[in-house]
Amino acid sequence: MRRRVFSSSGDVAASLVLEDGSVWRGAGFGAHGVALGELCFNTAMSGYQEILSDPSYADQIVVFSFPHIGNVGVNAADEESSGIKARGCVVAQRPSEPSNWRGEQDFSSWLCAQGVVGLYDVDTRSLVRLLRDGGAQRAAIVFEEKRFSLKACLKKVRAWPGLKGAELARAVSCREPYVWSDSGGNSGGNSGSNADSNSGSDSGSDPESDSGSDSGSDSEHDLGSDPSRTPLSVAPRKSRLPSVHVVALDFGMKRNILRCLSSGGARVTVVPATTSSAAIFDLHPDGIFLSNGPGDPSASTLYAQSMLKPLLSSHIPMFGICLGFQLLAHALGARSEKMSFGHHGANHPVQVLSSGQVEITSQNHGFAVPVDSLPEDVEATHVSLFDGTLEGFASKERPVFAVQYHPESSPGPHDSRHLFARFLKNCRRFQATQTTSSSSSSPAGSATASAD
Repeated sequence: MRRRVFSSSGDVAASLVLEDGSVWRGAGFGAHGVALGELCFNTAMSGYQEILSDPSYADQIVVFSFPHIGNVGVNAADEESSGIKARGCVVAQRPSEPSNWRGEQDFSSWLCAQGVVGLYDVDTRSLVRLLRDGGAQRAAIVFEEKRFSLKACLKKVRAWPGLKGAELARAVSCREPYVWSDSGGNSGGNSGSNADSNSGSDSGSDPESDSGSDSGSDSEHDLGSDPSRTPLSVAPRKSRLPSVHVVALDFGMKRNILRCLSSGGARVTVVPATTSSAAIFDLHPDGIFLSNGPGDPSASTLYAQSMLKPLLSSHIPMFGICLGFQLLAHALGARSEKMSFGHHGANHPVQVLSSGQVEITSQNHGFAVPVDSLPEDVEATHVSLFDGTLEGFASKERPVFAVQYHPESSPGPHDSRHLFARFLKNCRRFQATQTTSSSSSSPAGSATASAD
């Protein structure tokens, strides 16, 4: 097969090598080196820092279809995790100089400081069309001062196993449990992070019927050891609702998810992906949240199944997004499959089946759950208007529901923030039943019953 070479108009200082043999020449920025991963494209018009620091992008190279990358710089408050989790990125133009009062560092320096390779001066429109028509590809960005062997690089790309069958959640999960605090950081210091690491029914079967509140702030303000840098404009709102305890399973958690939960009135304990069901029960949760994360959900079920099935039997309210959606689906008896090029962007229309209402959503996933694989006691609640794939389901018998997209919306629209309020309402109802049960079984309650 004849190798295709796409040359840029700028200095040929770096190249993108695809598994189909095509080579896209451009100019490098960020760190020197070789980035190997699955090439995908993202259509969001904002949030490049949040995208690259999203753990769901582990082992992926992101092609940004929006040309103006770097124009607002980067800052510590907008990182969704402890650093960049994507393998690399490809942009159309040389990253812009930052021009924003919140900017603390320019985009290229941010990549360089974390050892991440970037490529610019590439026809990203053609590259996106290639991925859309032919599916995601294994690829490598090569940005090295010395000459490299194209043949050897292509061999390495084709030998890389890809994301199908890859279990990545454990690698990006926290190492130890910690308690999240919305006062500018988390009280556990998130020492386990891998780099250093809104309203609803009892059953959860109709997670879109109530509008709920817009819980959480879109601006990021988890500054870890320096909470004094939190702008007043993004300080979390104090909830008047009774506190409930949510145990959040970290499969690659985004920080804005934790902000949405805590600002809605939850006390959040974050636990590693491989935590046992017994350890979770010992924390006495009022609700269980399953986070987003990277990799093939079928691979993660090897340990998630044994943990999730006992939790489902307990009737504790549960809410999953992204990988959490897929793992819940597996635990309930459904299956997942690799998509051609996935959903990556902040402009995806999703229809609520019960009402016909359409919400614009933020999405990042390369696997889907076939709707025909759902068991009889689980109903579809949301579908994509792009391709008809399943975007939400709910159990008919338990207070359990999940969505494939990102209601914490960072970046993205806020149409689906109400789902957090719905989950927390289920948690408060569960908490109330537990309180009532405890009171009736107490010695005082028994004495009263005997006297009656």
